[in-house]
Amino acid sequence: MDQPGPIEPEVALSHLGPQEKARLAGSFGEVASHYERFRPGPPLSAVDWILPAHLGRVVDLGAGTGALTELLIDKADEVVAVEPDDRMRAVLSAEVPGIRAVAGRGESIPLPDSCVDAVVASSSWHWMDLVPTLHEVARVLVPGGVLGTMWSGPDPEGPFVSQARALLAARSSDDGGRQTSGGGTFAGLIMGDADRPNPILEIPAGVPFHQPERQVVTWDVALNADEVIGLLGTFSWIITMPEETRRGVISEARRLLGELLGVEGDVTVDVAFRSEAWRTHRHR
Repeated sequence: MDQPGPIEPEVALSHLGPQEKARLAGSFGEVASHYERFRPGPPLSAVDWILPAHLGRVVDLGAGTGALTELLIDKADEVVAVEPDDRMRAVLSAEVPGIRAVAGRGESIPLPDSCVDAVVASSSWHWMDLVPTLHEVARVLVPGGVLGTMWSGPDPEGPFVSQARALLAARSSDDGGRQTSGGGTFAGLIMGDADRPNPILEIPAGVPFHQPERQVVTWDVALNADEVIGLLGTFSWIITMPEETRRGVISEARRLLGELLGVEGDVTVDVAFRSEAWRTHRHR
């Protein structure tokens, strides 16, 4: 049987079918340790905004390798990390010992009815089926309980990313739109702009939640070339490339970091990060 090919960056997540979306979501387990090392977690200020008071039990939904889980420890008496991928969950258990980590997903949370004060998802909500997940979260939440979602990553409008995009576009133009073996330009594959999820918490009619509030947090992280390349390797459109294409893209990205931006060795660059945080409450 033929193996499915990589997802091209110009295909937005919202346009993928359930099987392709599930395959992309499952790709992170292949690089679980790398993901834990190079993908920054959400800012504490966003967590404090979603959960301003100490609670009894909080669920980290789609917990990954535990970047949010660790921040929730001081916010509740008990934190339950729900993560479908065994490999990601194993890293989480090693990095955040003592936390209850269980197999589950947004559409199927292995907890009783009305037993949770808050459910929070960090950069994972877009992988879930919206309406079934909202009903499942409502099932486990107590009346008035909190649902919070966050998306954190490099700010596409930040100075470094804007400069890199412009330089890559210019270089691609000079090279006549240099193509990779996957059919896209290096600029498109490295930036992967269209593949970014839409960081919005939608509350459609018929689900028992109020319309959400929103907060945006920005901050800078000083990264060297290895850390920029490491971060690049945590994105699904890179992980799912054929090995040869991925190596070529990573090699080209490292070369361009040095040649165009002077980022090599111990030299660091301030990369602007952005977090879009949303919170809502279950109807009482």
